Amino acid sequence: MDRLPGFMQIKRQDAPKRPVPERIKDYKELEIPLSPEQILEQSARCMDCGIPFCHALGCPVENRIPDWNHALNKGHWRTALTLLHSTNNFPEITGRICPAPCEAACTLSLDSVGVNIRQLELQIAERGWDEGWIHAEPAAFKTGKRIAVIGSGPAGLAAAQQLARLGHDVVIFEKANRIGGLLRYGIPDFKLEKWVLERRLDQLQQEGVRFECEVDAGIDISVRYLLRTSDAMIIATGACVQRFLQIPGRQLGGIHFAMEYLEQQNRKNAGETIAPEMEISARDKDVVVIGGGDTGADCVGTARRQGANEITQIELLPQPPRERMPLNPWPTVPQILRTSSAHEEGCFRLWRILTKEFIGDEGKVTHLTGCQLDWSDTPENGNMQFTEIPGSEFKLKADLVLLALGFIHTEQGRLVTDLGVQFDKRGNILVDQSNMTSLAGVFAAGDCVQGASLVARAIYQGRRAAQGIEQYFKKRS
Repeated sequence: MDRLPGFMQIKRQDAPKRPVPERIKDYKELEIPLSPEQILEQSARCMDCGIPFCHALGCPVENRIPDWNHALNKGHWRTALTLLHSTNNFPEITGRICPAPCEAACTLSLDSVGVNIRQLELQIAERGWDEGWIHAEPAAFKTGKRIAVIGSGPAGLAAAQQLARLGHDVVIFEKANRIGGLLRYGIPDFKLEKWVLERRLDQLQQEGVRFECEVDAGIDISVRYLLRTSDAMIIATGACVQRFLQIPGRQLGGIHFAMEYLEQQNRKNAGETIAPEMEISARDKDVVVIGGGDTGADCVGTARRQGANEITQIELLPQPPRERMPLNPWPTVPQILRTSSAHEEGCFRLWRILTKEFIGDEGKVTHLTGCQLDWSDTPENGNMQFTEIPGSEFKLKADLVLLALGFIHTEQGRLVTDLGVQFDKRGNILVDQSNMTSLAGVFAAGDCVQGASLVARAIYQGRRAAQGIEQYFKKRS
């Protein structure tokens, strides 16, 4: 790079966030973009190291990070965009919501702070939209092959775009009333405003992808019909079976799954009307979020914007360390304490907590009881063990409880049971190296294969399934 050793001369600069008192009044995005000059300067921090761990081990979608960093540093924005699109269909989305494991794998992270890769990726993509470099790329000719994609999350959309650009006729079937899956209903607008998604959906439609909403594949249309009218099929239905908390009082009103809560707010933001008796609101309530992951943090941020009184997030596991531990070396993702933008907006965080019971009055939850845990330092059978600490029991006020306990596996409904595809030990769809299931011509991609994971991994899976279909067609012909 021209500015070597830029990593020694330039400090990392993160995108600033809107002030907390301002941003909790709306659902608009938090970050304020860096200027083009700042972006060019940040790109100069790339070391151009011999083995790019950011690309090889860190990035789930295998972005060619050093290559587009080099082009960006020279001011070649359009070349950087081309390199970015060569592996990632939706860089302006991953640039907003990806936790950026690539930055943890950056060689600079060995003894300094990694390159601001996520922000660079985002600004390259947004520059492409502003300059008109991103546009529809319809195929020059049609192959006559028809492909059904079940599910419109990141895996389904990425696969559909790849296949449409190869000249195939692609139809996406989505059981919700709008396209987008997790991107539409699972991610709050303050992290991903939906005009960003709509922009890409318009591109897909111009490239020939058809959207069929409010169609529950396997029920509204049979598996026999799908197999008879399609040359290949991709299942991209996600991992939507949420972990259940089976304790006394679970049936009380005011206890909801996190995704039910987040989806409803996203629908309201989109202008949909929610019946008063169905509305889940945190206004003037003491909210308890059970689960310490990203979904739990999204619930915290949403509850704060709804006007919650107090918000407490509790986690079963111990509090992570603030720095890497010896058993968690570079370039693996650091298992350290992370404070999200939602936590900055006001939230109590409790660790090593086991929820024991929900207590209610007149059918609605009012409190929960729990206790503190002592986690064993010596794993048994590969798993850490815990015991309850005697005398640590407590009672916590809770007018609204949101369960953000993660997802078990994909939904094993009529679609997959009628197809007769095989599942792995975790209950997800079993695929081979080309992402084909046990049924010839039927492929699967995304969280329904790998379990709940990152959007970038879903995009990678979708692209790999599309490549697998193309190879399948060539073998058949």
